[in-house]
Amino acid sequence: MKHYLVECCANSIQSAIQGELGGANRVEFCTNLEVGGLTPTREDIATLIATIGIPIRILIRPKAGNFIYSTPELLQMIADIQFCKTIGCEGVVIGALNLSGSVNKEQTKAMVKAAKPMHVTFHRAFDEGNSLQQNLEDVIACGCDTLLTAGQNNSVSNGLSNLEKLVKLANNRIIILAGSGLNHSNSESLYKIGISNFHLSGSKKNQQGKLETDALLIKAVIDKLEQIV
Repeated sequence: MKHYLVECCANSIQSAIQGELGGANRVEFCTNLEVGGLTPTREDIATLIATIGIPIRILIRPKAGNFIYSTPELLQMIADIQFCKTIGCEGVVIGALNLSGSVNKEQTKAMVKAAKPMHVTFHRAFDEGNSLQQNLEDVIACGCDTLLTAGQNNSVSNGLSNLEKLVKLANNRIIILAGSGLNHSNSESLYKIGISNFHLSGSKKNQQGKLETDALLIKAVIDKLEQIV
């Protein structure tokens, strides 16, 4: 059994196919990666489920910018979560903050409740939070299964010390999924601090200038992990 997991953040059906070809264990499906990712269309979600053979988690994020949501936006997110559950997605990726930078526990709990028994990841809204330890405790208390984070930083390399703290603070109560700027050159340092779940888009610009996953960049991380695990 492998002692690591690689999740491909795919911003299109083609990117998800490339992620699977590269050996990714799972896909986080979104669109508009250039603004941090938004919820893909329901049609594309249905198409992807019929296209690839690895588990799919859907990013639930209706707008770019911040992670502060109105009641209508929350209701839209809950409807999208329920669609994902109905169609057979393995999980969803959510996150909501208050103006202060604390976790919006009411909204997060409402989304977790709508999602179960699907797997729930709290996304990198966490990295815009106001407290490493308290925000971690709140995410756990809300019932999330995984936390996607760069250690409240802009990249996993810059957030390495905080990621190490998070692994220790989490103490196996939640999965720490490291992502943002992750590649074959920094995956070993992450593994050495106790990270075994890795998230990357492995993307580069295609001929049309759009970011698209390259299977070889996913494979490079997996090859590196195979050497060190």
